[in-house]
Amino acid sequence: MSAQKDVSISLAESSIVAGNDLHGTVVINYRGRFDSVVVNSQIENSSDVFSYASLNEKNIKHPYARLSIFKSELAGRNTINFTATTNHVPNGEYSNVKFRVSIIQEHKEVVSDIAYTKILKA
Repeated sequence: MSAQKDVSISLAESSIVAGNDLHGTVVINYRGRFDSVVVNSQIENSSDVFSYASLNEKNIKHPYARLSIFKSELAGRNTINFTATTNHVPNGEYSNVKFRVSIIQEHKEVVSDIAYTKILKA
C-alpha cells in the first residue's frame, strides 16, 4: 500500500494543442500549518506561459505562470481544480511542460509535486 502524498497535482490531458484548455487538480492532504499553495507552469525551452482561466469553477484572469492561492481562499477545501491555456506553438513536434504545486509556510516550501504534459504542434 502506497503512502498518501501531502500534496499532489494531476493533469486531465496528457497532451494539448495550443489554445486548448488544460484541466488540473491539486489535492492537499498536508496536516501541518501552511500559508499558501502555489501552482507553477514551465514550458521547456520557452519564455511562453500558461494563463489560468478558472479556479474551482470560478472564472479568473491570471496571465502569469505562477498562481498563488492563500489558505484562507480555500475555505477549508482540500481540492483545487483549475483550467489553464497557452498560445505557445512548439518549434518541433511538441514542447514538454511541467506543472509544479508547492505548499508554502512562512516563505518556505514544505512539500511539492510535479506533473507533466506536452503541447503538440497543430
